[in-house]
Amino acid sequence: MILKGKAHLVGDHIDTDAILPSRFMVTTDRRELGTHCMEGLEPGWGQRIRPGDFIVAGRNFGCGSSREHAPQALLGAGVSAVFAESFARIFYRNGFNMGLPLFQLPPGAREAIGEGDELEIDVQSGIMTDLTSLQTISCNAIPPFMLNILSSGGLVEYVKKQTRR
Repeated sequence: MILKGKAHLVGDHIDTDAILPSRFMVTTDRRELGTHCMEGLEPGWGQRIRPGDFIVAGRNFGCGSSREHAPQALLGAGVSAVFAESFARIFYRNGFNMGLPLFQLPPGAREAIGEGDELEIDVQSGIMTDLTSLQTISCNAIPPFMLNILSSGGLVEYVKKQTRR
């Protein structure tokens, strides 16, 4: 699977309250949550996202509380994947469980990506190409069992498919 979109840059230690402030956690509707995506970082930030776009972050993306609403808000806003130098452990698993691909960038790679750069990622291989600068970056490869969860649309859908067999 190949994903393409524009890069939206954020810094280090973006916590789940920046991704989706708790005052908006009154629903589980992804589209509604997506309208408030990144409101804790900057009001209206999420309005810049177009379906398929990417977030490119520094270290420790998704730190803070272990709310599943944060990856749901990203998906609801149209984010197709997040690239970061590192992820908070619980957010990393919640992202995949909700169907959001997360890719770990090698050290220093984030600085080579510009705001608005057009990116392409081969989800299976983890090879990302910055189509603006023509630079290729090797991200982590996602293990096959997690690719199965992603291709199912998240853990709940994956389990439903497994139990129908």
